Amino acid sequence: MPALLAALPADHPLVDGRVAGAPLLAALRGERPAHRPVWFMRQAGRSLPEYREARRGTAMLDSCLTPALAAEITLQPVRRYGVDAAIFFSDIVVPMRVAGVEVDIAPGVGPVFARPVRTMADVEALPHLGAPGDGAPFDAGLEAIRAAVRLTVAELGSTPLIGFAGAPFTLAAYMVEGRPSRDHLGARRLMIESPEVWAGLAEWTSRAAGLFLRAQVTAGAAAVQLFDSWAGSLSEADYTEHCAPGSAAALATVEDLPVPRIHFAAHGSHLLRAMAATGATAMGVDYRMPLDEASRLLDGSLPLQGNIDPARLAAPAEVLERHVLDVLARGSQAPGHVVNLGHGVPPETDPAALQRIVDLVHERG
Repeated sequence: MPALLAALPADHPLVDGRVAGAPLLAALRGERPAHRPVWFMRQAGRSLPEYREARRGTAMLDSCLTPALAAEITLQPVRRYGVDAAIFFSDIVVPMRVAGVEVDIAPGVGPVFARPVRTMADVEALPHLGAPGDGAPFDAGLEAIRAAVRLTVAELGSTPLIGFAGAPFTLAAYMVEGRPSRDHLGARRLMIESPEVWAGLAEWTSRAAGLFLRAQVTAGAAAVQLFDSWAGSLSEADYTEHCAPGSAAALATVEDLPVPRIHFAAHGSHLLRAMAATGATAMGVDYRMPLDEASRLLDGSLPLQGNIDPARLAAPAEVLERHVLDVLARGSQAPGHVVNLGHGVPPETDPAALQRIVDLVHERG
């Protein structure tokens, strides 16, 4: 570990000891902290009135690339709920925007690309990404991300920040389709019909995701999460052959740094073992698979994160409480457990429901 710490600046929270006692990091190491840590995917977002006020009049990707605003939004749920981690406020397509790819977030639609990537010529035309510190345009563009992280960790104190990136398959799927897709048929077809084109695109997206994660860690993040929105649409065989190498490459970009690496795929419980083999040190589990079953599937080898059903956030308080206690009981079978949702916070969620979960987990977990 000392050698890994030497790769980080002296004022990094992992080096100066600020987050040494953080329950999140203890749980992700497979330890049993004084209370079960809890945070929520999409905890910084539309469910918070302060978020809607902060974002007023600012486009999504502009918000992500404005350091003071990104830091403020990242901090909002920590102040409100007392969660055990901040998740960096960003979007999975931010690395593409930083690289110079024409992409925007269309209201009510999602990421829309000006030019889909479907041929080898399209792949070869993608911007050069370079390497950390080489002065290339991509690295220079990541300075806004590093600045936002530094501003955030300066305010977080002993609460760790989790760095975030979209997984290479999801990024590539968006780029092939040019916009969100219900079944990702275009991406799945490309990987089968033109595997060399798919491999080239996946290599580019894995590099972009990995450098994005590394920028956040070197600036102050104490853990990372690789989030695969769409891998659940794949069979285990297709995931292993065409997508696992990209996720492994992205996670390997921070492998030399002393940070836990969480991997999560929405609707991806059938991929848990294949995903764990990509270099993850902890696995997020969606709401479809009980945590004790997930731990057995992984032979008790990794800490788990999850997996409260977001649909129960609107249920009566006693129904939600029973569900949370069941998640705690099942999560106790894993080597370590970080409480989270089995997907992101829905925009219409009442913040009071999340506060009840945090209080219950800290009291009973």
